[in-house]
Amino acid sequence: MGDFYNIAIIGGGILGASLAYFLTSVSDSKIILIEQEKDVAVHTSSRNTGKVHAPFIYDPVKKKIFAKAASLGYDMWQAYSHYKKILFKQDGVLEVANDQIGIDILHKYMEWGEANGLLREQDFKFLDRNETKAIEPNVRCSSAIYCSKDASVDYGSLTKNLIQDCKSFGCTVLLGHKVKGISHSTINKTLTLILEQGNEKKINAEFVVNAAGGNSVDIAHSLGIAMELTDLHFKGEYWIAPPEYNDLTKMSIYSVPKYPEYPFLDPHWIVRVDGICEVGPNAVPVFGPYAYNLRKNLKYLIPKIFESSRMSGVRKIFFDKKFLFLASNELKSSLSKTTMINRVREFLPHLRASAFTQRGTAGIRSALIDKNGKFLPDTLIIKKDDSLHLLNYNSPGATGALPMAAMLVNRLIEDGLVVPNSSGARKSLWDIQSISAKMQL
Repeated sequence: MGDFYNIAIIGGGILGASLAYFLTSVSDSKIILIEQEKDVAVHTSSRNTGKVHAPFIYDPVKKKIFAKAASLGYDMWQAYSHYKKILFKQDGVLEVANDQIGIDILHKYMEWGEANGLLREQDFKFLDRNETKAIEPNVRCSSAIYCSKDASVDYGSLTKNLIQDCKSFGCTVLLGHKVKGISHSTINKTLTLILEQGNEKKINAEFVVNAAGGNSVDIAHSLGIAMELTDLHFKGEYWIAPPEYNDLTKMSIYSVPKYPEYPFLDPHWIVRVDGICEVGPNAVPVFGPYAYNLRKNLKYLIPKIFESSRMSGVRKIFFDKKFLFLASNELKSSLSKTTMINRVREFLPHLRASAFTQRGTAGIRSALIDKNGKFLPDTLIIKKDDSLHLLNYNSPGATGALPMAAMLVNRLIEDGLVVPNSSGARKSLWDIQSISAKMQL
């Protein structure tokens, strides 16, 4: 029969760790977290810019879940970092524009920021050219938004600390086991998870939470869920700036995205929590969620072609001329260092492409498309029978992981799927009902 648990969480990234943290902190349920790698936070949770993103860039209507989670995530990560004595660097961010279209978008961002809880003039403000020069002399732009409520952290370290807390709360953490398939048990009302690590292993659970990131839609499909959706994968590459540029700016500099309806990112100037500066990311289409190099990319090629041939959304997007044009531009930025650096030189003209000699750590985001070939703008939460699926969970996924997890665990309690512990004691730093109420979804 295999081992039995009340709840099995699939995915040892920052979202899975956050879910396990809140589940084990409020209940006596037998919980297991399953991760396919030999450690947690191996993929997107460590392969990112480490930014605690301010919510002014998220549409409170089209990206309602992301916007709410990001607005609460800042204070929660600050509290957890201080509790764990992990560096939380409140360094702020500058969003710049160099043409009228971009300036109009900045004004829209100011409205979004207020709608998402930021205080104008206190948390963020609109700057003209001269005001921008006063705080960042090396930046060239027409206008900008400065937001002080933006920070840098090490999300990989934070995820590992959450896992340590989960274990101390009683959670079982199983590493190095990939969920090969899920089936409904014919003996009792449970799900059987088939795990693969050399030999096959079975886990039985009353309820499954799918927080598997790049594999999440495949797991949903194994249960017949979200069959009309498929994923496309985009590798974000970086170039590490040489030490001569370490003092070029005090904060990270972002530019207004030209095509926000697509997952193609305009490269930024990033100042990480450790002071290392980078240019990136771009968004190069790849064939799999872990295709960090050519060998792994080719490994995913044939399976992705077969999968895509069955999905109408993929066929339609490859007739989208703008998508193909943008994808080709991203490929150029991957093949040409100069092309990528020059995109950032539009607002940091002091940069010289020839000075960059070392690539940074690439990450991959998986974006969902529907049957019409359109990218989903927000995360998708699907609860059906004995499973909960978190799909399309992209940036600002790390920023919003704690409030998102608190809200979802509170929903499971309200639905009677999780029984609060008998003592009523709270082991986490937060009351999940309060956090869930603030999410107001």
